[in-house]
Amino acid sequence: MSQSQADPSPQSDPPDAAALPRLVRGLELRTLIVLRWLAVAGQTVAVLTASLVLDLGLPIGACLVVILASALMNMTAMARLQTIEGRRSAGRETTVQLGFDIVQLSVLLGLTGGLENPFCLLLVAPVTVAAAALPARKAMMLGGLALLCTMALFLWSMPLPWSEGTTLSLPPLYKVGMGLAVGVGVIFTAGYAWRVAEDADRLALALAATQQVLEREQRLAALGGLAAAAAHELGTPLATIQVVAKEMLRAANRKSGDPAVAEDARLLIQQADRCREILKRLSQRPEDGDAIYAEVGLKALLEEVVQPHRGIDLDMDCRIEGVEETDAPHVRRLPEIVHGLSSIVENAADFAAERVEVIARVDARHVEVIVADDGPGFSPEILARLGEPYVTSRPLGRARKGKQAAGTGVGGGMGLGFFIARTLLERTGARVSAGTGETGGARVTVRWPRAALEADPT
Repeated sequence: MSQSQADPSPQSDPPDAAALPRLVRGLELRTLIVLRWLAVAGQTVAVLTASLVLDLGLPIGACLVVILASALMNMTAMARLQTIEGRRSAGRETTVQLGFDIVQLSVLLGLTGGLENPFCLLLVAPVTVAAAALPARKAMMLGGLALLCTMALFLWSMPLPWSEGTTLSLPPLYKVGMGLAVGVGVIFTAGYAWRVAEDADRLALALAATQQVLEREQRLAALGGLAAAAAHELGTPLATIQVVAKEMLRAANRKSGDPAVAEDARLLIQQADRCREILKRLSQRPEDGDAIYAEVGLKALLEEVVQPHRGIDLDMDCRIEGVEETDAPHVRRLPEIVHGLSSIVENAADFAAERVEVIARVDARHVEVIVADDGPGFSPEILARLGEPYVTSRPLGRARKGKQAAGTGVGGGMGLGFFIARTLLERTGARVSAGTGETGGARVTVRWPRAALEADPT
């Protein structure tokens, strides 16, 4: 089916990942600022308590300079916050901020005993935040930085401060154990946080997909009410059109006038009858269907949706691939399937230059119906939004000249066709996708799990 069109007759496409909003990981800059102010306050209290209260021999001047650097970094971040108010901090900026925290904490630990200082376990904190808030690659970079800092602390640090006149001598094995503890803590805690964040992202995507489906169902329900109202209101004008067309036909036959007028009158009568049949189906309850037609052969189903478009200036090719026609499965003849496929085929016929192909491919697990045409195809801007309601480039009322089945489309020219068809087909378990054919033109693929489409063999 071709498509500068984005209006096929009823249809749509499922909520797949490409259609869903992309979840971008990051962290609010305000959150980073609050966390760093807490770290600055905690470090200041710890250094002053150790030096002034516990009388440990800390290089207090150097320690306060390192803490001041963190405070200055935070004030710079606060100034930047004014320019990006309400926006999430970009991944690169979050990485830089957390990388600074790792280096700053490592320098402070190096001045206060290195891996012999029990506070070295705080190196796990920035990496855990990174794993929960950043993409995996950036989180791994920060994890690697934390491990490098741990190795640097193992190789060099000032002695662990202790009370004046007392020296605390810890065996080298303790230092090795603390280094391993920090390394394992960084890897395990960060990996756990990353996994939890991934699960949260998947849950958010599932929620977004559910919301899309609900919104589409609500729109379709609203269109159902509109269809019922249209079926009621259109009955009288269609009857009038039919009466006038019959009078035109009688007059043309009586006067032996222009045969083209008689042919036009016959076409009007035929299309009025078709419209009345469509309106009858719209107002019919699902349980009113005839059980005889509950299932049909796959080829018969394809012929049913193609038949109204035969006889116009197009080559309509309908075939089954993968199995012999006699071995093709019997499928459920659901109104959603008939209407959805009919709409797609009609749209292809409207835009095709010379040929439309309707191909069913059958294998052990799936049944796939492909509708392809040799028309202009979908334009990129239409293809990106195909399946949304009211998206179309079709002029209102466009149909192929001489077409005998123009009544099939619902919402022609309004951008509702593909939306309705896709939603109806997805209700039956199908996945609908659209794109460009191998030789150009439009191509719509409807794919069912075989178990969802095949009639119950019992």
